[in-house]
Amino acid sequence: MQSYDTVIVGGGPAGSTCADHLRAAGLDVLLIDQREFPRDKTCAGWITPPIVETLNLNIEEYSQHAVCQPITAFRTGMIGGKAVETDYGRIVSYGIRRCEFDDYLLKRSGVPTQLGHAVKSLEYRDAQWEINGEIRTPLLIGAGGHFCPVARQLGAKSEESATVVAAQEIEFEMSDDDIGRCNVQPHQPELYFCSDLAGYGWCFRKRNFLNIGLGRTNGEKVSHHVDAFADFLKQTGRYTGRFPGKFHGHAYRLYEREFPQLFGDGVLLIGDAAGLAYPQSGEGIRPAVESAVLAAETIIAANKSYGRDQLAPYRDRLVARLGTPRNTDGNHWLPQSWLCTLAGTLLGTKWFTKHVVLDRWFLHANTAALKSNHERHEKHERKVI
Repeated sequence: MQSYDTVIVGGGPAGSTCADHLRAAGLDVLLIDQREFPRDKTCAGWITPPIVETLNLNIEEYSQHAVCQPITAFRTGMIGGKAVETDYGRIVSYGIRRCEFDDYLLKRSGVPTQLGHAVKSLEYRDAQWEINGEIRTPLLIGAGGHFCPVARQLGAKSEESATVVAAQEIEFEMSDDDIGRCNVQPHQPELYFCSDLAGYGWCFRKRNFLNIGLGRTNGEKVSHHVDAFADFLKQTGRYTGRFPGKFHGHAYRLYEREFPQLFGDGVLLIGDAAGLAYPQSGEGIRPAVESAVLAAETIIAANKSYGRDQLAPYRDRLVARLGTPRNTDGNHWLPQSWLCTLAGTLLGTKWFTKHVVLDRWFLHANTAALKSNHERHEKHERKVI
């Protein structure tokens, strides 16, 4: 039976970032994922400069081999309503393809991997985890997204009051004819909120790739809303071409209503496995990366003693960074129909769109990049794409 200091289940940005930090600290790390990489991931696919800084990502080098679309503006509104264009005049985000981005981070981490291997059994005894009866470790990290087997083992999926987003998305490379039918500008992603405020649709062009999707907290009839959104894009001339395949589904939890279960004896959850996506935008990449960094710092400080008490500072670090989950159960003092009307009015104004919707909800412009104790030295850099 093979033994490792730490085993991480899940090879997305959370898993690879945590693996990178722990390997740099001298730990023997194995990363397991049920999928082979590169693999598709349902996601709009964009990262902000603070993520770039925390990851110490060399944008110039990365963009030589992968899609990295500078974003300097947004087009926003409500589905069926008028749109507002906000031009920042500078780069405020980058459009990426998750199949490329995740593969890059995983290879850059330099840790041994078992890809295409599902976790079928987990047993904890004598302060050691046994995985599939083949691997032993004193510390197991769940980074496998909403359906992470480690989170299920910890009981984190039994929290029925958590807010879950159901999303569907398609990303494809456009032909010359498709490009002629697309009026979405590469530097200007488009966001359109549902009339009942339960979600939003997006339309991102990254070079010649187009990503269209929609997510809702009310998971019923998501396909119906996706179809309606696609019709809206055609009717308004945003994209009038045909889709080359079906939309792919995905689910994840928002960081609201209740505090997620994060750790136990010899186990931690990070990223979507912990349910840390921003409640206003549903973005999961930045919380995933930052939770991975905070988890790694906790693990390193624990000095190979991974009891519940030694891992508890991870929760404190997350609260200091993300705050406590907001409570959305209270009744609004205005009727829902009034709130929707008010939102439609506000989303039609440039000030509210820029300073609240974009700066606060989507870009988190007032939150500085998380500083990591881990320095990625030049000698560790690899051309991995």
